[in-house]
Amino acid sequence: MSVNDPKRSFCPSCRYNIPLYNNIPLVTWLVLRGRCANCNCKIPFRYFGVELLTALLFLGVWMKVWVWGRPGWPQQPWELALPYWIMVSLFVVATFIDFEWFMIPDEITVYGGVVVGVVLSFAMPGMHDQESNLMSGVWSLVGAGVGYASLWLVVETGKLAFGKKRLVFKQDAPFSWIRRGEEADVEVGEDKIVWSELFSRPSDQLLLECSWLEIDGERFEKASVRMEYEWMHLGAKKWELVKVNEIRGEVTKATLPREAMGYGDVKFIAGIGAFLGWKAVLFTIISASSIGAVVGVTIIALGKKEWSTKIPFGPYLALGALIWLFQGPEILQWYMSLMLPNAG
Repeated sequence: MSVNDPKRSFCPSCRYNIPLYNNIPLVTWLVLRGRCANCNCKIPFRYFGVELLTALLFLGVWMKVWVWGRPGWPQQPWELALPYWIMVSLFVVATFIDFEWFMIPDEITVYGGVVVGVVLSFAMPGMHDQESNLMSGVWSLVGAGVGYASLWLVVETGKLAFGKKRLVFKQDAPFSWIRRGEEADVEVGEDKIVWSELFSRPSDQLLLECSWLEIDGERFEKASVRMEYEWMHLGAKKWELVKVNEIRGEVTKATLPREAMGYGDVKFIAGIGAFLGWKAVLFTIISASSIGAVVGVTIIALGKKEWSTKIPFGPYLALGALIWLFQGPEILQWYMSLMLPNAG
């Protein structure tokens, strides 16, 4: 959905353009008791929650930069609030998009994160504890590079170790591929998947051993199928999937591509590095992984293992970066004093 069309906030139910006097953050939602003034349909609490969370983070940043500020910085302390307000706004947007869609757009990670982070670092050297604009920009680029390289290595290593999900069925299981515009819905046994989510790179393939298969009504027996994002191969024959409407059959074996982590997370941590530097990157990755592990174990202990089948990592990265922003260097100093009590 475009942020420019429609140009005004609107009710998600009746599409009513909300006038200014009914669009006061937090206040209007409370006054109207979470309902649209036009159609009286409920407006989800998430709208109120996002506004409140953003306001609290803005307040927290404002208070924190006055603690960080010190004589000799090229910027006044309050000027440092601007880049971190931008950063926490990106965190909020990325978190809720990742929870709902399991992806983070490049507009947030690359353009809003890396590009804006580097530009602001050149303009405001205090972001990286520097007096030189050039050195601040250099350290921003280093942070982005360390962030990208760190999680890129995790993704590639994870792809080698866990890049395929192999399914063997005791009884023939249903398989279907049904085109839906430029997308397709896929069912393999009990797994239901959106077609584009299976493929992260050109080399990814879906392999099927079928007892029978129908491709737009054309039937094949004992078929060994190789499917790429745009093509389907069966022996010497191949089909361009954009010209196929429906595929159905029964499978005995299936090999699905999968990722240990999405590339959106790789670009997201690069943006975090551009704003906060390489130390923050390492702290963020470790803390995000630790928090994610605790949440995963808790979910399993509560008997809700199905909740952990697909958990986005972006929100944990955002939380880890926020911990660094508000208290990270102090936590690191405390930890080092425990590990090296006689240092210095």
